[in-house]
Amino acid sequence: MNYQDILTSTALHGFILSKIHLIRILKVNGLFCRRFSDLQEVIDFITDQLRGPGRLHSYRWMYVKCLEHGIQVRKEDVKLILAKLDSVSTAVRRRRQLNRRQYFSQGPNFIWHIDSYDKLKLYGICINGCIDGFSRRIIWLKAALTSSDPYVIGGNFVEAMEQVGGGPRIGCTNLGTENVVVRDLQVFLRRNGEDNRSGERSHIAGASTANQRIESWWGVMRKEGIEYWIQLLGELKDKGLFACDFLDEALSQLCFMSIIQIRV
Repeated sequence: MNYQDILTSTALHGFILSKIHLIRILKVNGLFCRRFSDLQEVIDFITDQLRGPGRLHSYRWMYVKCLEHGIQVRKEDVKLILAKLDSVSTAVRRRRQLNRRQYFSQGPNFIWHIDSYDKLKLYGICINGCIDGFSRRIIWLKAALTSSDPYVIGGNFVEAMEQVGGGPRIGCTNLGTENVVVRDLQVFLRRNGEDNRSGERSHIAGASTANQRIESWWGVMRKEGIEYWIQLLGELKDKGLFACDFLDEALSQLCFMSIIQIRV
């Protein structure tokens, strides 16, 4: 409230004061009227914040940032300014929805995602798979004795190309040494490509968690079938019937691998 608002309010309650008298009373009691920053200064500051990480801030956080930078402003004014300057982000925050990354693939066989599933590796059963990024077609999904041998993974890659009648424009794997043969094959086969993803650029390597398509498939596969085998073999281990040694792993592979290959 400014001085005039205070004088009007006191007059309505039967107390008639002059402005000088009001200022004197406020000063004696250690009170003062808050002086808000110029509105254009507030708008300029918020606009500058929206050019960087500040575009992720809610109006409450932006209000705190204003105070930290010595800008006195009402919280409601910050809310209104944000809604006007960045209406899209404001609407997203109001819906309380996560802003998920978007995935793009230009067509079938544009990119193949390759990865290994190690939840059964403790029991001697290793699963390796590949999925087409566009159609989500399972290129291969194989249970084997190992998923760490690069020649085994490379063999899966070559066999899949023979069945499909070609290979991907881009191969996506993690940074593990088990994928070096796939990487070399992909780069060699695409060495004479005339597009911007030929040669070394035809292979993408990164963290397994960034391999979106195949990581998503692992979640589906576990929910729809592999969870049963994880629990079954886990119960055997908890009961002391599986010692995680070479013999037990060999028995697990003999008894369960062919069944798991069919079921997955």
